[in-house]
Amino acid sequence: MKRYTIYAALCGIAFTVCTPCQGQTQETNDSTDMFWRHLQLNEVVVTGVTGDTKLKHTPSAVSLLRSKDLRQIPSTNIVDAIAKLPGLSQITTGGGISKPVIRGLGYNRVVVSVDGVRQEGQQWGDEHGLEVDGASVHSVEILKGPASLLYGSDALAGVVILHTTPIQPEGEMAGSVSTEYQTNNGLVDYSLHFGGNQKGWLWDVRYSGKWAHAYKNKYDGYVAGSQFREQAVKGMFGVMRTWGQSRLTLSYYHLTPSIVEGERDAETGELECTTADVKTYSKALPFQHVKHYKAVWDNSLYIGDGQLKANVSYQQNQRQEYEESADDYGLYFQTHTLGYDFRYLSEEHAGWRYNFGLNGMYQRSLNKGEEFLIPAYSLFDIGLSATASRTIDRWTINGGLRVDRRWLHSEEQEEEGEMRFESFNRNFTGLSGSVGAVFNANRHLNIRMNLARGFRAPNLSELGSNGEHEGTLRYELGNKDLKAENSWQIDLGMDYSGRYIGAELALFANRIDHYIFASKTGELSDEGHSIYAFQQGDAVLMGLEAHVDFHPIHSLHFGNSFSMVSARQMHQPEESRWLPFTPAPRWLSEVKWEINHHGKIFNNSYLSFEVDQNFRQNHFYEADGTETATPYYALLNLSAGADIMVKGKKWAEVCISGTNLTNRAYQSHLSRLKYADENPVTGHRGIYNMGRNIIFKATLFF
Repeated sequence: MKRYTIYAALCGIAFTVCTPCQGQTQETNDSTDMFWRHLQLNEVVVTGVTGDTKLKHTPSAVSLLRSKDLRQIPSTNIVDAIAKLPGLSQITTGGGISKPVIRGLGYNRVVVSVDGVRQEGQQWGDEHGLEVDGASVHSVEILKGPASLLYGSDALAGVVILHTTPIQPEGEMAGSVSTEYQTNNGLVDYSLHFGGNQKGWLWDVRYSGKWAHAYKNKYDGYVAGSQFREQAVKGMFGVMRTWGQSRLTLSYYHLTPSIVEGERDAETGELECTTADVKTYSKALPFQHVKHYKAVWDNSLYIGDGQLKANVSYQQNQRQEYEESADDYGLYFQTHTLGYDFRYLSEEHAGWRYNFGLNGMYQRSLNKGEEFLIPAYSLFDIGLSATASRTIDRWTINGGLRVDRRWLHSEEQEEEGEMRFESFNRNFTGLSGSVGAVFNANRHLNIRMNLARGFRAPNLSELGSNGEHEGTLRYELGNKDLKAENSWQIDLGMDYSGRYIGAELALFANRIDHYIFASKTGELSDEGHSIYAFQQGDAVLMGLEAHVDFHPIHSLHFGNSFSMVSARQMHQPEESRWLPFTPAPRWLSEVKWEINHHGKIFNNSYLSFEVDQNFRQNHFYEADGTETATPYYALLNLSAGADIMVKGKKWAEVCISGTNLTNRAYQSHLSRLKYADENPVTGHRGIYNMGRNIIFKATLFF
């Protein structure tokens, strides 16, 4: 039984009572009742803390998003879907490009893990999002707080773990067809999936496609250049035996986003467009081709009473930018990443469990175009880690140490006889660790505390950039003398679940030495874009996440979640005191009525009304006009859905959602387009977020 529990954790989040598979008799475990959920969370295994650990024994803040909940959330990409969780937000560039932010920290401070490996594209850039097919994500596990202990550099803010579809039980095969339509940007997508497990031979294949034309809002009309196309294919093949399991996963992802330039007609104020039809699904200049190829060989071997996990991966990321012609690119980055991850997980010995790890990567990035942003480079890093945990009565104690070493070489490059990039070498060493404890007061109440040290080496964009970012409307200059970031964070939290109320509270304080950020210099480039230069200083981030769910009766819920973060730079004047791109305080309220759980045709029906309040952000980096304040806005959302039953079995899920029902014109504080050109007619600066949108979703199981 122990081995099956470990294996389930490798495939995703393990539940003692699982959601019914296709063709199985429907049960009531699709309920969102908080009391029911708490009883099940006692058996949930999470993978992102110190190895495979029950959620109730984790000292760090961990958020989970189940498969069914994920399918019901209206979104344009996977980051958009998870951004409603407390402590999570997103940096956006238009309707289809999102970057995850955890507790006010984003970009290379957040590690995204897919298929058991960290996603390595060009996460330093703003012009594209995660190279991940959202339809292939089965569930999500989010670790909030420094996770350098297991993941090394770049996990300073936390980790987003995207679990793919679990392996089918022995002797079973299952598949699904899903589709979606959105009225605002005409988004159409579909995904075909089929997987099975026959006599220990495993397979899982998926093909997905997505198209969207320009989105619209009340002030800008259709936002020219916000259309995008997406295609993805993925296949997993493996074998499972008594000695363990071995799986090979191959995937290809292709995103073609157009670029919002924000230029306006001087007389009408309308956004200029390079195509006659703003509702076209075809790409319009300027645009990008972002391609991501990945191969992952994942092995789990039972050795004695423990388990050895050996993971080797290769990723190739290509980013091409077309400005003047659809046949001739200007920028062309090609990045190759070879990753390795070896871990040994022991069984319990004298009350202790141990985890030893060796992981890292080799990366090579090339400039193959005629325009340049960052120099070509190569890096190699390696990390050694050890963790231990023990449960004593109602206490669980765990912690560990890790040491990292990164070697980085940046190549020189001339352009038209002048030196564009100078060659330099940098080496970074980091020490990470954590120690924490959980007190399980009773089956309803858990109290957590954790102290962690994180480490992050600066990326090549911060060290060596020298070029125009067409998609972000700015010119960036790197600083090759930057130091590595180091952080100390303390977390305190509790969660309580009773029959009529459920509550969670998490408090954190994070001190980061040598925090790196970009700010305006007050100068303009030859193209007329503001020049940004990277600098660093000491920073303190403090905040909280709270969630309360009242359910006076089993089927009615009134949920409220609030999150906020204060991020300031120490020893600075008022105009440069607050760190840039800090999310505004947010209060999310939802009333949900679960209509039934035993319907013969329509089952697990629900109706939900949500108010998404984003408070005014007065804490912004004011120096040289880098940022401006963002006013308060509230969005009203409505959704409804049900399972379709045939002879006691679930064969389909359908849902309809409406977002921003009042068609509110607003700008998120973390929107890159907030700082586009001013509309000469209305006087409004920048481009606004998406207006009213109605979303239809359906999934058919077979």
